[in-house]
Amino acid sequence: MPRYPSSRPLHLQRAEELQKPPPNGQPVSVALPNSEKQGRSKIYRHWRFQDGLIESLDPSVRTAHDMFEISANRRPEALFLGHRPYDSIKQTFGPYEWMDYGTAQRRMANLGVGLIELHAREGITGTQYGVGLWCQNRPEWQITDLACMSQSLFTVSLYDTLGPDASEHIIRHANLTCVVASLNHIPSLLKLKPRLPNLKLIIALDPLEPATHKQAAPSDKTLLSFLSGSLVLDLKIISITEAEALGASLNRPCNPPAPSDIITVNYTSGTIGPPKGVVLTHYNAVASSSASMIVTTHKEDDVLCSYLPLAHIYGRMLEHVSMYAGTRIGYFHGNVLELVDDLKLLKPTSFPSVPRLLNRLGGTIKSRTVDVPGFEGDLSRRVIKTKLANISRKDNPTNKHTTYDMTWGKKIAATLGLERVRSIVSGSAPLDPDLQTFFSIVFSTRVLQGYGLTEAYAIALAQPDGDLSTGNCGGVSACNEACLLSVPEMDYTVDDKPNPRGELLLRGNNIFKEYYKLPEETSKAFTEDGWFKTGDICMVDSLGRFTIIDRKKNVLKLAQGEYISPERIEGVYLSACNYLAQAYVHGDSLQNFLIAILGVEPDSFAAFASRVLGRQIQSTDLGAIQSACGEEQVKAAVLKELDAVGWRNKFPGYERVRNVWLALEPFTIENGLLTPTFKLKRPVAAKKYRAVLDRLYKEALDAEAAQPLKVKL
Repeated sequence: MPRYPSSRPLHLQRAEELQKPPPNGQPVSVALPNSEKQGRSKIYRHWRFQDGLIESLDPSVRTAHDMFEISANRRPEALFLGHRPYDSIKQTFGPYEWMDYGTAQRRMANLGVGLIELHAREGITGTQYGVGLWCQNRPEWQITDLACMSQSLFTVSLYDTLGPDASEHIIRHANLTCVVASLNHIPSLLKLKPRLPNLKLIIALDPLEPATHKQAAPSDKTLLSFLSGSLVLDLKIISITEAEALGASLNRPCNPPAPSDIITVNYTSGTIGPPKGVVLTHYNAVASSSASMIVTTHKEDDVLCSYLPLAHIYGRMLEHVSMYAGTRIGYFHGNVLELVDDLKLLKPTSFPSVPRLLNRLGGTIKSRTVDVPGFEGDLSRRVIKTKLANISRKDNPTNKHTTYDMTWGKKIAATLGLERVRSIVSGSAPLDPDLQTFFSIVFSTRVLQGYGLTEAYAIALAQPDGDLSTGNCGGVSACNEACLLSVPEMDYTVDDKPNPRGELLLRGNNIFKEYYKLPEETSKAFTEDGWFKTGDICMVDSLGRFTIIDRKKNVLKLAQGEYISPERIEGVYLSACNYLAQAYVHGDSLQNFLIAILGVEPDSFAAFASRVLGRQIQSTDLGAIQSACGEEQVKAAVLKELDAVGWRNKFPGYERVRNVWLALEPFTIENGLLTPTFKLKRPVAAKKYRAVLDRLYKEALDAEAAQPLKVKL
């Protein structure tokens, strides 16, 4: 690797200084004096930004285009985007190949001009219109996004796993003339074209020749090869190479955006109803990225593994931060089940993730360490016990241990490609506190939770450096402020003791502008004085740390009139039972108890079922695991454990699940029951599994009727 000047740019110097945590025992979020209102808590701000919220780490950097340019101009030869090309002869993915910042800058500029010219030929002139982007994470995704920024255009991402109805809605609603897409999505666009009269142009990210790519079916490849460069269905299909060449031939300059310009209309995945377009600006992007850089340290040899969907704002913001820091982004090869293969090659320095993946990773590590018999299991349990005691110390707690870190921990990290990792970040949903501690012990590194939404450009809360606490999302980020609003109908108020509780409200430089073409939805999302209503119920402690404890939406009412928050119950069950990967707690309004559909985690469930049934079930034998899910003995053991969890958590009787159905991954993106951000589509799940739910209720009611009456004489 070449050596670069040692002088660090202003934004990296400021980020490093601002990352330092508050003095021991001081709050991470400060409640502003006299800022409370009736039914609303005091306003909380980042402890370093009590007098004003951060806009940018460098006053000269005002847009995401600036964030890229400052790194590309400073170190054009530094490696930037990497991918593993597919070898069609060997039918495997090769080692990483890298593009430097200078090359990306040139391609960005050419493609940007090409996009403007191609739209002009279709009668679309000016700027500030959208370009669709439909592909899995790859270098061309970032090149296209940067190209649009360079000409004051914005991108509209389509989730790689979206069905045709949602894709059609987004393309029509955003009035897209052009969609930049990978080969496997172009046949879908062709089928949608008769219903999308404004769609005039497809830019293919892959060669259109039949033998050069593995993604599309042979019939699709033949069709695409025939269509290449020709006008069919009033639709032009060209390659990204042609679009870049067109831009280069015109020799026009960039037309950079203003901070107030739109950077993206990011459509939410939509748990209920069609997706809504969240309008985000460059101002939002810079504020969010600047606040994020304060959370974790960034060095010039850093590597990010990009596998979290770039159509989701969480993954996109992570890449903004990487390019602002001038570091490398390596894209996974497309199969998350083989992610470890990519990690071993990349050896990333940070590992942003989501609880769904971390739960599986944690289960795998436990099954090979603390859960194995003999010396290896004894040693692993001794390491965990020793380091847990170190973390629990009141004086100078630490997750480090000189001997165990260099032997036991290093060995585990190396098997996963995480031996260089300095931070593990979890977002999108609450992370099990025990799992957070477990990862902190195993990797001897920082494991932190954060909280964000599309509407907050992915960050609103984050745990600070040096904080080894678990079960909370940390303090308010540097770019926004927060407060709580009482929700008396759910028995949450800002006057609760010992800690205020209520709906989390956000306001600040990262908060979205509006829902695209939906003024009524925008109005409903904000209070009269400009606070965004998140719908999440929080508690804030004396140190200004926020914990998500419930969800205002998705409340159901049982026959006896009790209101239930199924997501809270699901979270408790998933945290307590490591063999569960998914949970859907359901209650019909005509019934007075709950039932559940539960998805099992193969590694942990195999061990659990083996103990219950008294026979060995291999974690790789999915057929045997599915069969065990249907065993009454196993179901009874699960219900017994869920009941114990309910007692420990003081669930009233009506909050305890009375019957369950077990399955291997009942909810997936592919079957339409999960959003691309892995949120459960509850109404859709209820409809799909109506027969199962009815059967579960019948079984529970029949069992109740069969029990003899207990009469006290």
